[in-house]
Order: sequence, then structure tokens, then C-alpha cells
Amino acid sequence: MKRQIALFLTLTSGLVLSATAQTPTAPAPAGSVKIAVIAFQAAVGQTNEFQRSFADLQKKFDPKRVELKTLSDEIDTLGKQLQAQADKLSAPERSSRTKVIEDKKKQAQRLTEDAQNDFQQAMQDLFGGVASKVNDVLVSYAQQQGYTQVIDVTQQQQQAPVVLYWSPATDITKTIIDAYNVKSGVPAPPAHPAAAAPRPASKTPVTH
Repeated sequence: MKRQIALFLTLTSGLVLSATAQTPTAPAPAGSVKIAVIAFQAAVGQTNEFQRSFADLQKKFDPKRVELKTLSDEIDTLGKQLQAQADKLSAPERSSRTKVIEDKKKQAQRLTEDAQNDFQQAMQDLFGGVASKVNDVLVSYAQQQGYTQVIDVTQQQQQAPVVLYWSPATDITKTIIDAYNVKSGVPAPPAHPAAAAPRPASKTPVTH
């Protein structure tokens, strides 16, 4: 039970979903291939708009986190009290207290599952909405710069191309983040040590 509650607390303190940028390109003539790479998931997660909305989403779920933490602490306290007083209680009293604890555990489980589902759905909606707009900026930038292919080097995504090597000079992640921030007009949010901002993918060979 505590693992489920802890999972929700972890989810709401920092959760980033994976996504893949798909940039349509026409076949290029031989010798004119120009390739760039981007950590698309990190690009979306580091935009000012996403970080602002993510902070708002965390605040929205703060009351639920507090409720679950309070319920979890109450369950622990009741369990310890029952254990300490078990030999002094009658069988009916032990049975009654045990039932109260079990009922509260079931309540906590339901609340945790509901909260996890609500938060994950909200995150999918948030990430998908920003990702779509970032992809529009990416396509426009790639076309303007003459790139014939943009490869997403986000780690741990499914069915992604295997990138054995790429030069930092071809990484347009920061460029796209800056371009999107200018287009969205959203100012950078104040630094907050508790907010877990998505980090760019490591510039090392990646196997998917």
C-alpha cells in the first residue's frame, strides 16, 4: 500500500512521458543529404510553456498528495498501536481495529489509483499538446535550414532508429527550444529546486 502511495507522490513530483518527433521529408538527391539530431522529449520538457504548465499541474495535485500522505501516516499509526497493544485487547477489539485498518488501506488504494490515472491523463494531454506545437516549429526550422532528415535521439523510446554516432554540431535541441519559447511568448518560470525539469538526452551512442 505504501509503495502505491509513494509511486503517486513520485509521479506528481516529476513525470515526463516519451514522444517521438516525426519530421516529413522528401527523398533527397544523392550528395545533398543534411541531417540534424534532436532530443525531442527533452526539447518539449524544457520549453517555458511546458515547465509553467507542469508546475501548475503539480500544484493542482498538491491537495491529493497531502490527503494520501495523511491517510498513509494514519494507517501506520493505527498499525503500530495495534501491534503494541495486541496482548491487552480482547479478540473482538483486535478484530474491530484490524478491520478499521484494512478499510483505510482499501480507501488509500482506491484514492491512489484514481489519482495516478488522473495525473497520467493530465500529463499526456499536457505533453501531447506542447509536443505538437514544438514539432511544428521543428519542421519549419528544418525546412528553412535545408535539413533533409531530423533524427530523434531521445533515449528509451520504442521503435526508434539506432543512432550509433552523432556530432554535437548537428544537435538542434537547444535551437528548437529557444525558437519555440520566442514563438510561444511564455517567459521562463522562476527556478524551483523541487521541480524536476526534463534533461536532454546524453550525447553518447544510443541503442533503442
